[in-house]
Amino acid sequence: MCPQESRSPACSNPNSLPNHFYQEALMSEEPKNPTAGESETPSASIENAPSSDTAETSDFPSTDKPPAAAKKPAAKAEGDKPPAKAKKEKAPAVEDKPFAEFIQQDYLPALQTALTKQGVKDLEVSFTKQKFPVFGMSSAGDCWQVIGKFQEGERQFNLYFPQENIQSQRAFSCAENKTKTSTLEPFLIDERKVTLDLMVFGVVQRLNAQKWLNLN
Repeated sequence: MCPQESRSPACSNPNSLPNHFYQEALMSEEPKNPTAGESETPSASIENAPSSDTAETSDFPSTDKPPAAAKKPAAKAEGDKPPAKAKKEKAPAVEDKPFAEFIQQDYLPALQTALTKQGVKDLEVSFTKQKFPVFGMSSAGDCWQVIGKFQEGERQFNLYFPQENIQSQRAFSCAENKTKTSTLEPFLIDERKVTLDLMVFGVVQRLNAQKWLNLN
């Protein structure tokens, strides 16, 4: 309390304190550290804040990422490739042989074997170039022919090749008792490509139709 003799108006009434006294008192009560109670100072927070240039990692898949491209197998070096297998050359067909060679080496033996199996015992086959043994064709010139005779020459058939090519025109004739035939027939005209087997079969079929074989 103020001494009685020195009592002033300021001490007699506390509510009458000057304003600057309250301002000084309030300022003295403020904490010295204005940021007390905070975990970090503003400068520390700024330093530890995540950079905007660095992508944040997350445990969840991002829909913005493109799907991973499938790994392509590594290309083999040219030296690692196995050597290409050489293709086996196909053997040429017997029908591709020269005309005369094919007839003599392949057709005559095959025809002889086939007719022997059909019961023809004394067959003689030959290959020659001569005139047509057909009435009215003596002036037609020579033609390559396969001639077959059996039963002591009483039965004869001729297979004609006007050109030296088995794929070209062909004709057939047959006669008995050593006479000349009056008919020249086309031979295998419905076949697009003539083969060795077809040529043999055609003669066997025609002689069987003539009833010259044991099949009848």
